[in-house]
Amino acid sequence: MADDYLVRIGKLIRDARQHRGWTQAQLAEALGTSQSAVNRIERGNQNISLEMIARIGEALDSEIVSLGYSGPMHLRVVGGRRLSGAIDVKTSKNACVALLCASLLNKGRTVLRRVARIEEVYRLLEVLNSIGVRTRWINDGVDLEIVPPATIDMGSIDAEAARRTRSIIMFLGPLLHRLDHFKLPYAGGCDLGTRTIEPHMIALRRFGLDITATEGLYHAEVQPDVAPDRPIVLTERGDTVTENALLAAARHDGTTVIRNASSNYMVQDLCFFLEALGVRVDGIGTTTLTVHGVPHIDVDVDYSPSEDPVEAMSLLAAAVVTESELTVRRVPIEFLEIELAVLEEMGLDHDRSTEYVADNGRTRLVDLTVRPSKLEAPIDKIHPMPFPGLNIDNVPFFAAIAAAAQGQTLIHDWVYDNRAIYLTDLNRLGGRLQLLDPHRVLVEGPTRWRAAEMMCPPALRPAVVVLLAMMAADGTSVLRNVYVINRGYEDLAERLNSVGAQIEIFRDI
Repeated sequence: MADDYLVRIGKLIRDARQHRGWTQAQLAEALGTSQSAVNRIERGNQNISLEMIARIGEALDSEIVSLGYSGPMHLRVVGGRRLSGAIDVKTSKNACVALLCASLLNKGRTVLRRVARIEEVYRLLEVLNSIGVRTRWINDGVDLEIVPPATIDMGSIDAEAARRTRSIIMFLGPLLHRLDHFKLPYAGGCDLGTRTIEPHMIALRRFGLDITATEGLYHAEVQPDVAPDRPIVLTERGDTVTENALLAAARHDGTTVIRNASSNYMVQDLCFFLEALGVRVDGIGTTTLTVHGVPHIDVDVDYSPSEDPVEAMSLLAAAVVTESELTVRRVPIEFLEIELAVLEEMGLDHDRSTEYVADNGRTRLVDLTVRPSKLEAPIDKIHPMPFPGLNIDNVPFFAAIAAAAQGQTLIHDWVYDNRAIYLTDLNRLGGRLQLLDPHRVLVEGPTRWRAAEMMCPPALRPAVVVLLAMMAADGTSVLRNVYVINRGYEDLAERLNSVGAQIEIFRDI
């Protein structure tokens, strides 16, 4: 029995090391031991103490290895510091997860460049690995190689990993081309209230997919002779809904028209990737997409997803709330133009470089420099709209920005059932936010932020907003259990430290 546990622990350590993109020698160096010792540990041939497991978990920054031993990750923030210098925007989290799902369309080798090293990606990799897909980090852990199996083994799916990410819903579109029936665990992710998958079902039924939900599973049956005979009109202009429809249409042998489609950044990146697979997509950037499907895709493809506009907004907000001068490089400007227009109305002092092209050859980038500014509350309320409107995921950052501005700002977060509620966590840090109803928050500024110790909100963007307020608050704050931040941001604390923040990562031992 003890030997079985050693083998299981060794496999967890090996998987966590590979997810981080480290060699055995690199892990050995971090632990101050030999490569042969790490090799024995990973093969289950080495007795290992709880202290060593905790040390390995800390080195690999892995909740899987550390779970039950060193506990969840926390952040200790010394606030009141000005940021300075320049920071690069990482590749898009939402594009990367869509492309991981899209790799299931391809029977050939897929290489994705500069993939976001985040928990959401790790969970999807665990799911892909469990059903037979081979993945490995290459080029010093920067890029990701994906090689599908001849036959997908859905019976071995890692249900726990699947339930920890809502992105698993985007397996439906690719799998309906490969399997006549399969089961998929319920989608999870952020705690944002009830979110129905019915818009997905309305679109995918046109391709013969029928879903029943029982006992925590989606039971999928596919009728292969069913195909769209007229344009598909999405009942919700959602990003993942559009992506699922695109994934289903990509291998449909014919032309599919998708109307009321999202034209947001991750949808455009997916379209560019499908074109690299040989699937022609007309209307990219509009709300009507015409997909010329290819029934068999077997190509070796190399693709670079573009930068993340929501992370760019996070970094801009960090500069605003800390009253700093900061240059944010590689900003996908076409997906932040509305946000910048609102900030200009509020009085933001900034300038931008000339435009240049992202590594995908399509997306327009700029470098933005933000300077300390005297902000005034906007005249109109802050509310999201489908692209090209203000991005849904950027709304929470305006809560912290509005708290730094003079006057009252109304934020109307109409999309999610309870995300606005989490914004009132800023009151623990000195904010003056009044919850008018589950969707509307009135923010009074300016704010004298104060340090506090608190649990991380269970939703990604509000969690980062709390972190930014802690950075602005004089004194030392503690943000506990930041797994949700790691779901969407790669090395955020370390990168903020590189431009002047003081954030310490720690665990309870």
